Amino acid sequence: MSDRSLRGMRLGAQSMETEQGVEPAPRQDVEYVCEDGEKITVTFAADAEIPPTWTAPSGKVGVLAEGETPEEEPEKPARTHWDMLLERRSEAELEEILQDRLKILRERRGEKV
Repeated sequence: MSDRSLRGMRLGAQSMETEQGVEPAPRQDVEYVCEDGEKITVTFAADAEIPPTWTAPSGKVGVLAEGETPEEEPEKPARTHWDMLLERRSEAELEEILQDRLKILRERRGEKV
């Protein structure tokens, strides 16, 4: 049985194929500049669409060195629970529901209504 085993090679871990004659896809290096002057170089495919901003691993946001600063999109105001509730019910309905619930609670406590 030992004469049939494969020696000197881990199956699936290494390829017998060489990289001879293989050409990598065309690439381009794009430079971004952060507010503090830090430069970030990112490699993209030659035909890739280049984003106007890039976030560095440090968390800083860089802008294209050879481009214009993109216009910031206006932020949507955060919707609160109250805003979402008002989308479903009017204030008059909410007042009526509140009075009904208070009446039920007072009856449960034995208070006079």
